[in-house]
Amino acid sequence: MAGLRLGPLLRYVDWETGSTATVWVEASRPCTVEVRCADGAGGTAPTFSVAGHHYALVVVDGLTPGSTTAYEVLIGSRRVWPPEDSRLPPSTITTPLAPGATPTAERAAGDDASSAADGRAPGDPADGRAPRGPADRGGSGSPDAPSGVRVSFGSCRWAAAPGDGNDPVGPDALVTLATRLAADPAAERPDVLLLLGDQVYADETSVATRRRLAARRDLGEPPGTEIADYEEYTYLYDESWRDPEVRWLLSTIPSCAVFDDHDVIDDWNTSAAWQRDLRATPWWHERIVSGLMSYWVYQHLGNLSPAELDADPVYAAVRAAPDGTEVLRRFAAEADAEPTRTRWSYRRVFGRVRLVMVDTRAARVLTEDRRAMLDPQEAAWVRTAVLDDPSSYDHLLIGSSLPWLLPPLIHDVERWNAALCAGVRGSRWARFGEKLRRAADLEHWAAFPDSFDRFTELLREAGSGPDAPATVCVLSGDVHHAYITEPHWPKGRRAPGADSTPGPRRGPAAGSGTTSGEAPTARILQLTCSPVHNSVPRSIRAGFRFGWSRTGRRIGRALARHGRTGRSPVEWGREGGPWFGNQLMTLTLRGRNAALTLVQATAGAQGAQIEAVLERSLTPEDEAIFGHSTEC
Repeated sequence: MAGLRLGPLLRYVDWETGSTATVWVEASRPCTVEVRCADGAGGTAPTFSVAGHHYALVVVDGLTPGSTTAYEVLIGSRRVWPPEDSRLPPSTITTPLAPGATPTAERAAGDDASSAADGRAPGDPADGRAPRGPADRGGSGSPDAPSGVRVSFGSCRWAAAPGDGNDPVGPDALVTLATRLAADPAAERPDVLLLLGDQVYADETSVATRRRLAARRDLGEPPGTEIADYEEYTYLYDESWRDPEVRWLLSTIPSCAVFDDHDVIDDWNTSAAWQRDLRATPWWHERIVSGLMSYWVYQHLGNLSPAELDADPVYAAVRAAPDGTEVLRRFAAEADAEPTRTRWSYRRVFGRVRLVMVDTRAARVLTEDRRAMLDPQEAAWVRTAVLDDPSSYDHLLIGSSLPWLLPPLIHDVERWNAALCAGVRGSRWARFGEKLRRAADLEHWAAFPDSFDRFTELLREAGSGPDAPATVCVLSGDVHHAYITEPHWPKGRRAPGADSTPGPRRGPAAGSGTTSGEAPTARILQLTCSPVHNSVPRSIRAGFRFGWSRTGRRIGRALARHGRTGRSPVEWGREGGPWFGNQLMTLTLRGRNAALTLVQATAGAQGAQIEAVLERSLTPEDEAIFGHSTEC
């Protein structure tokens, strides 16, 4: 008899119609999975098989716009979710109002159905449900009131539970958030959770996972205690998603994901020399192929809309095959060998908010004289995804696992190092630069100087012109601390490469390729939040703080002179932070207003707690969001 092995995960919710969602599950055997909603919506999907595991991505149709409805998962006629003994609230799907619709009748229908599904009277406060969807945050509830979108984000979650109950890195922010929301039905929930990389750690396994590895192979042989193949990747997702509170949270809050290095290996695709060295090892091919296969199954598919899934030839081939393993292996091997054949980046829309998730790992060009964060095809796609139809959004979010703007000293070190590796100071300095690049993880946007400059100009274009959004926010993680920084465009400073990438153009100097025009009218910010559950040594904390200091900036300028790097097209200062701890940021976007909160998980006498560290308005009108002005 088939059972539910992992999930359900609520992944995609359609914000254009408010009537469709996708739910991901892993079953124990081949079967047909059904999602049945209390309001009559639902969907079924047969499982597809990869490496002896069985998965389904169920498209749920017929949802009521502007409602919250409970759902259950069935295999055959047997309910497998929620568990019979669950103490957690029902899993629900919350949909936005369709454009121009009124919430009252639709919402009441969804609420009543959710209550009935759980055996409670409509409106019973014990029903364990959150405020009913984005329109509830719109203020008056009238059709003309702007609906709110809450976007929570973070990265770097080491999921292993402490064996002795004493967590050396502190409480897990995702677990703590889930526990709080489950215990307080009135608490405001995110509309979407952005997981910005390092959802699993293939190169840093827990004691429990190592025991499972040792049961199937000799850990004295490479890759040792690291992940070797697809089956072992499934252990990581088991560990990450089986926690009861996290499992419930991911079944209720839609999520978008993108990989970073530890999803495959530390410093993945740092340089051409790094790649040559790894490809020469006997274990790397299986690692990278299995890493991309598992990412496609466990994370990437859920990022796509039903229409995108229908158009995906790999998804169709895997589903059509009795066993999709070889189909997916060929795809993953080709994606590693020729990255231009695959696009992991994607675009999502949440009402008047546009999200562009950017692959900053697999799409790199590593040849030293053509080094780029994004290959030309990927860069062109990102440009179009950002600039196309600017009047359709009020806020632009760009998900980049790696921060665009770093502490100034670290930025200058990376740019200087890139110049050394390119040979600007000769071969001896180039060899030193490569060693330093690997040892110090110098591989962010600044380590790809031309890409940094082009991306900076793209953001300026996106924030300029008559249809400019109110905010452009780059959301990142990776660096195990949180901070806010805001760039400034000095007049007359060159905007490199603005005319060399195909795609839409707008803004005062779009396509000029010379100097930037006026500074953008939108507020442009780098918002960095990491980790969800991990640590950073005290020495590294001190280094990040020093990177923002005046002395650090002076050292950076000296390195820039030595490396002949020239000036960056923007200057920036720290607007908040650095903050250290296990944490999550949340953007609340309503109309053209934006506000930011930062919460941290802390240990207390009553157990782990979520504490607000920051509440800040990002636009002048945001007193309505927090009830007072906290503009930075």
